[in-house]
Amino acid sequence: MFRHQGKNRTFIHNLRLATLLSFVAGIVNITGVLAVKTLTTNVTGHFAFFAEEVIKQNYSAAITFFVFTLFFLAGAFISNFLAESVAIKRPDLSHVIPISLEIAILLLVGFFGVQGDLSTFSGKWIAFSMLFSMGVQNSMVTQISNSIVRTTHLTGLFTDLGIELSQLFFYKKVNERKRLNASIYLRLSIIVFFFIGCISGGFLYTFFEIKTLFVAAFFLLLALMYDYVRLQFFVLKRKKFTRVLK
Repeated sequence: MFRHQGKNRTFIHNLRLATLLSFVAGIVNITGVLAVKTLTTNVTGHFAFFAEEVIKQNYSAAITFFVFTLFFLAGAFISNFLAESVAIKRPDLSHVIPISLEIAILLLVGFFGVQGDLSTFSGKWIAFSMLFSMGVQNSMVTQISNSIVRTTHLTGLFTDLGIELSQLFFYKKVNERKRLNASIYLRLSIIVFFFIGCISGGFLYTFFEIKTLFVAAFFLLLALMYDYVRLQFFVLKRKKFTRVLK
């Protein structure tokens, strides 16, 4: 799911990555909305809010929305910087530190965060932390999938999906239809699992409030363990095959 990059990645690798992390993003998204009444998985809307507050001359609020975008940017930067640093010696483990960082942030917010709004310090740092973690995730997914998968926002997905659905009327060759069908299926899977994450996260929030983020962290940890177990399985299988050849 995480280890395969470049030509080694298949449609199934991207599908597993997309469904899991879009589900996680959906949980984080609804938790942010319910906990601090703002979006915490993308920055598109925050630019509009920033402009609105500038027009109102409410500069303190405008700065807050601008800083939101910087935290998402910082998360993306740190994620790729860490991945590239690790990849120099262990390219197969370049995903471990970024995803571990995301897990740590979600756990910290779940432990120490309290419901509030953006006028309070607690509300601001929760939003900052969650935006940073989603910047980490989006950067990691983009880098691993070679820009094929996006999991933290749906605007571009719906645009690409609309384009590809229209192309079904024009592209009739077998290889073209196969490529289009695979891409459409992938994008629909991301959208569906994002919605499932939002709905299930909203339901869980009624019981656990901000601690709903523990569920998102759990699924990320599960993905890391799954990838590690598969790696060990293939290593053992390769060693066994080598012994048989000898």
